[in-house]
Amino acid sequence: MYTSQVPARVRVYLPAVPESLPFLPMLIRFRALGFPRLLTLLLLVSACDQAEPDPEPVEAGLDFVTALAVTLNPTGVAPLAAEVAVTTTQPTSVEVRIAGRGPTGIPLQHRFDDLAQTHALPVLGLYAATENAVTLRFFDANGAVLGDTTVTVTTDRVGDAMPQIFIDVPASGGRPGLNLVSYFGHNGDVVPQRPFMFDATGATRWLLDFTDDPVLGNLFYDNGIERLANGNLYFGSNSTSLIYEMTMLGEIVRTWDMPGFSFHHNVIEKPDGNFIATVNKVGLGTIEDHVIEIDRESGAIVTVWDLNQSLDNRRRAWPSDFADLEVDWFHGNALAYDDDDDAILVSGRTQGVVKLTRDNEVVWILAPHRGWNTSGDGTNLRRKLLQPLDASGQPITDGAVLDGATPHPDFEWAWYQHAPTLLPDGTLALFDNGDSRHYLPDGQGPRYSRAVLYDIDDDARTIQQVWQYGKERGTDTFSRIVSDVDIHPEVDRVMFMPGAVIDTGTPYGKMVEVDRASGAVRFEVTIVPPQPAFGFITFHRIERIPLYP
Repeated sequence: MYTSQVPARVRVYLPAVPESLPFLPMLIRFRALGFPRLLTLLLLVSACDQAEPDPEPVEAGLDFVTALAVTLNPTGVAPLAAEVAVTTTQPTSVEVRIAGRGPTGIPLQHRFDDLAQTHALPVLGLYAATENAVTLRFFDANGAVLGDTTVTVTTDRVGDAMPQIFIDVPASGGRPGLNLVSYFGHNGDVVPQRPFMFDATGATRWLLDFTDDPVLGNLFYDNGIERLANGNLYFGSNSTSLIYEMTMLGEIVRTWDMPGFSFHHNVIEKPDGNFIATVNKVGLGTIEDHVIEIDRESGAIVTVWDLNQSLDNRRRAWPSDFADLEVDWFHGNALAYDDDDDAILVSGRTQGVVKLTRDNEVVWILAPHRGWNTSGDGTNLRRKLLQPLDASGQPITDGAVLDGATPHPDFEWAWYQHAPTLLPDGTLALFDNGDSRHYLPDGQGPRYSRAVLYDIDDDARTIQQVWQYGKERGTDTFSRIVSDVDIHPEVDRVMFMPGAVIDTGTPYGKMVEVDRASGAVRFEVTIVPPQPAFGFITFHRIERIPLYP
């Protein structure tokens, strides 16, 4: 449990209370300095000693509320969040609403449906350096409105580490929610990484900052943070080789270790709740070439995939100036899980994408055909290569296209890809970074990145390109490394997110929301860090999710 180290300044309304406590029906302007999370008892017992009375009247009609207190940043790591502790004389449910800032600000609200007489409610979505008006609406057991009250929560600046966010194309429709950025770029410091969320106006509305935490002060979450099925956040840390489950207030719920392995890049949650993670095997001469599954309940490692056995660790068709290929020959950077056949997809930056069975057998390989021979276990990998099809479904037989030396009008291979994502219909989405496209050194070949969708037939081992975006943007959205692509099929939108663009000399990242049917841009932002990590990385991934689980 964290203890807040940040002074909290809140305006607390205490509505009418029973006659046995006649001194409490007043408005209290309360300044808390490091008090515990739940302040209700302190207010009831000694509020007059800790607060300065104010003659303003209590809002009428809320005599069922006997205590109400607000703590800004209750965990010490969530400066744009608060917690409301409230007690009522009857079971109530509560809706929390944060007013938008200014004429274009976006109000945020959430209904807590649980009926109780004592609530401890997380308040998410505060603006930085703002007197936030937070309205609480109370409902009885039948859903009838009992009344409203408003508290003012004053936040501080969130520091010089945060980026500037420019709205290039205003939002138009799309999936509702905020944009969770797994942010890298803050004043050149690599750790701790600071995830944040921004709304459609570009305003930051949530942030976790572990700067003063003795352990997570060295947080390096690599690919980033995502949401579990239960609503909490989860991520792995390269610094501790632990997987963390965490609330939106930054409270650690549980951790999982991985004895014999160390974490890097990516962890995903399976439908059954288990975790699959990209790892290094401790003591091995190579790195980033193993995957493990961790049982959610027991913490045991139940499956190990060794890519040295399933693939060829001698293949050097794709060179890299970011890794020593004798040690980091595969550079596993992302995972996806196929629930239809209990298989995993592993993206290797310097090899391609491979689908593996539970027994570590190759189903197919998505990569140009150059340089594939025999795997570590003796399998002929050339028989596992996907055959590209043209737009009419006919095999492409041009050897230069198969090899990757040239594109086809209907098909291009992905190069140094990231972020494999399986759609419900089985289509595979990738962020095609385009580094050294067609084997040409950076700067000598075409420089563009793409969001690309492929239709893959596992049995026939064929691949057909069905959609792409980004090629027409050229260097404006070209990111050699990191980056993300997400698909929102319910609104037919594709999120194209290059995270390390250096087109103008000033590094930046972009989020581009594209209508899949028309190709029109429906929302675009540019994120410019004050000084990016490693000199050019702004973020690894962005997810559009609801603020509350």
